[in-house]
Amino acid sequence: MTTIAITGPGSAADGLPAAPRATLAATARAAVPWLYLAPVLLILAVWVYLPLIEALQLSFYKWNMLPTAPKTFVGLENYQRLMTLPDMRRALWNTLFYILGLLPLSVLLPLAVAILTQDLAGPLRNVYRTLIFLPMIVAPVVAAILWRWLLNEDHGLVNHALTGLGFARIGFLIDRDYALGTLVWITGWKLIGFSTLLFSAANGGINRSYVEAARMDGASAWQIIRDIRLPLLSPTILLITMMTILFGAQWSFVYINVLTNGGPLKSTTNVFFLLWEYGFETLAAGLSAAAGMIVFTGFALIAFICLKLMRRYSFHDN
Repeated sequence: MTTIAITGPGSAADGLPAAPRATLAATARAAVPWLYLAPVLLILAVWVYLPLIEALQLSFYKWNMLPTAPKTFVGLENYQRLMTLPDMRRALWNTLFYILGLLPLSVLLPLAVAILTQDLAGPLRNVYRTLIFLPMIVAPVVAAILWRWLLNEDHGLVNHALTGLGFARIGFLIDRDYALGTLVWITGWKLIGFSTLLFSAANGGINRSYVEAARMDGASAWQIIRDIRLPLLSPTILLITMMTILFGAQWSFVYINVLTNGGPLKSTTNVFFLLWEYGFETLAAGLSAAAGMIVFTGFALIAFICLKLMRRYSFHDN
């Protein structure tokens, strides 16, 4: 009886060794994850990186955004103008104030609330979490209108309460001494619930055996917080700190736009609101693009430093 061997392409009968076939199979397996990531990478390229490249190119031109108007190449003139504009310097300082003012509201206060209420049980725990998280689900424009009504200098409930206690009325949104701090508080009020929820989830995930062992060794409540909870919560603390630094001033844009429009006397503007003014009010596209590239570079550097710190100082529950 004669046996006929049927071989397919790429088999040993074709003269292709086993090693190249294994290499091709390994390459195909390695390419599979990239096929899944391809749609997301394409979206990032089209909607993030391509606009960045176009913004960088536009920052060297003078253009009023009209399709029929010509673009005039001006080199670094837009960047030089930005460095001499008083509005840009004020916006940078205000941005720093927003970030520093939001850190206690988005990190310290939620962390304290999450730790101190961890041992609550029953419906009381769900009630407090609902009340704290409620501002987060309110639309920013609706929240801004609500606060404008509450803080109105003539008919607002807050000023009615102040006059009832014997204090003078305060122009929270029209007095430059109070307006910036007021917007920081409103932005932070929206963030408290979100940060508390993250801290509560991370705190609840800590292995209770660590806490019980510390109590058996005679550790006080503060020692447990200092030596166990805070080190194990450090990744979440650094994450929320980084989010506040990178996005805190950006989150305040809606409240600036609705409540003060950057006033009074530019006391509440920041770099993100300034970008919007240059791009859509004065139609200075080149100046807006140059400011955007400066802001992007600065915050990208801050993000790099924050990621380095997270990798170096984070503690993990092993």
